[in-house]
Amino acid sequence: MIMQASPEACCTLDIDGAEQEKLITMFKALGNPIRFEMMKFLITHPGCITADIVDYLPIAQATVSQHTKVLRQAGWVKGTEVGTATSYCLHEENIAWFREVVGEIF
Repeated sequence: MIMQASPEACCTLDIDGAEQEKLITMFKALGNPIRFEMMKFLITHPGCITADIVDYLPIAQATVSQHTKVLRQAGWVKGTEVGTATSYCLHEENIAWFREVVGEIF
């Protein structure tokens, strides 16, 4: 049996353009299992560096760097240069924005 949605049950999310693209990019970035694991690690290990992530995940440093680049570009993570290393943490502002927008969807 196919249920028909009532007009008031329709999505009322008012998002388009750059904001919609940002949301899609953030979802896509989390869709990769390695990046999802990296995010889980960063939640409990803020300020870690690439070597810490390499020690945690069974992947090469170059692969970690590629995935952190995607997470940074998507707005999930930000990095701070500390000498020759980069210290990574969650981008709290963008995550708050993501939660707010997703909360309007569901």
